[in-house]
Amino acid sequence: MRVTGIGHAGMRFETAGGSVLCDPWTNPTFFASWVPFPDNTQLDWKALGDVDYLYVSHLHRDHFDADNLRDNVSKDARVLLPDYPTDELENELRELGFRHFVRTETGVPQELDGGLRFMITSLKGPGDGPIGDSALSLDDGTAHIVNQNDAHPLDIPKLLEFGAYDAHFTQFSGAIWWPMVYDLPQAAKREFARRKRIGQEDRAMRYIREVGAPHVFPTAGPPCFLDDELFRWNGLGYEGVEGESIFTDQWEFLGRMRELGHEGGHLLLPGTTAEIGHGTVEDLTHPIPDAEVETIFLDKERYLRDFAERARPAIDAQKAGWSAPQPDILRQLKEWIEPLMKRADHMCDGIGGPVRMDLHGMPGDTPGIDEDGTLSLAFDFPAREIRVWNGEQARYRWGVPATLVQTNVDTGEVDWSNSLFLSVRFTATRVGQYNEYLYTFFKCLSEERMDYVENWYDAQNDDGRDIELDGWKVQARCPHLSADLSKFGSVDGEVLTCSLHNWKFNLRTGRCLTSAGHEIRAEKLGD
Repeated sequence: MRVTGIGHAGMRFETAGGSVLCDPWTNPTFFASWVPFPDNTQLDWKALGDVDYLYVSHLHRDHFDADNLRDNVSKDARVLLPDYPTDELENELRELGFRHFVRTETGVPQELDGGLRFMITSLKGPGDGPIGDSALSLDDGTAHIVNQNDAHPLDIPKLLEFGAYDAHFTQFSGAIWWPMVYDLPQAAKREFARRKRIGQEDRAMRYIREVGAPHVFPTAGPPCFLDDELFRWNGLGYEGVEGESIFTDQWEFLGRMRELGHEGGHLLLPGTTAEIGHGTVEDLTHPIPDAEVETIFLDKERYLRDFAERARPAIDAQKAGWSAPQPDILRQLKEWIEPLMKRADHMCDGIGGPVRMDLHGMPGDTPGIDEDGTLSLAFDFPAREIRVWNGEQARYRWGVPATLVQTNVDTGEVDWSNSLFLSVRFTATRVGQYNEYLYTFFKCLSEERMDYVENWYDAQNDDGRDIELDGWKVQARCPHLSADLSKFGSVDGEVLTCSLHNWKFNLRTGRCLTSAGHEIRAEKLGD
């Protein structure tokens, strides 16, 4: 089986049963903030897109690149469609011209024409991408591979039932939240970023050990930030910013793997090719000489500065398409979002108070703006209404360019995580813990999504099973997203950490130390 890297989580497999293109992303996204790293614009996307099968893991735009899919991928390709609770992914692909779909059931192997076996493991919790994420397993008789990308499968034994894997493609550097946008002391930002980098590495290594493939290709991260106002988030050691980047790059993670005794890591650049066999990776070839490969990572600032100049026209073109904020934006938000608040009892109760959003750069004739042109709104979740902020205390506060919110309104963006909150083009303040319900609410700005997630929360009742873990009797499933704590849980003193998303719980009190509203059942054995 031959693999070609195409950047980020993207790859193309040439198998004995046909060619499979996965997650082809090349255009700047998330309000022109994210760009694939390293540069993949030089690839022949028309040739890459001439395939038998297309697999798009989920709707996050660093995986679902609508322009690239529309312009360069054959519409004769059969789409391997994950089993998701909504039809959004299929509908988006149909709008781009795709007509042939292979429907799947999560965790169930299927066989395609030509004898290619595949399996898609679909995740369906509100924390899994925009209502879903997935992993792809392939077997053409010459090799077994699993393309995990961003997915965090809970049932590893089920994943392994497909067969012993020869190669594992996995995320190692994700973007769940941004410490650097918060109103925190710089030392705290650096410490939070350090913990996040370590947590991501630990989670990736845990999956690598559990899957047990002899060969590992770190994929799905990190992006780079090439817009002038965001360039500092590339983690290049600028004064005051050093250590605040949450991202580990491919070179660094491969070094970490070697430190931990895993010698089977391989660098997959855009254009890199390799032949995968049973337990082997041969003929790995980069598109540039090894000395130039090193400069990408060891002289990263120079590489990114040059890349930024090449990317400037594409970034500027996207920014030119953003909407101008309108004086009646409050009315537009009320008409759209207040009916959804009334359908969201779990989330509104979980948020538990008003959330302040400061819209910067509003036009001068906007009612309620201050002298700086800022309109401060209160998303009053207990009252299920949006109004002008009246000066009350708000535990959660965002500062956002009004043009970004107006663009979301004009485009009907139902997942603000998939636009605004992954863009890093905002600031945030909070008092107390992270609130999962708040960010989940803004992923679900349609009736279909809101109803699905509310029903999902209804179904997440504790099943009553317990396990023993380092001297504690603990419920078997994590209160966050039902991870198996016998596999993902570890105890340090009285604190349990679920390494799937690095959530922490005080076992003595049951209190979640990461977010409100997720208590755990536990008792000390022998007390």
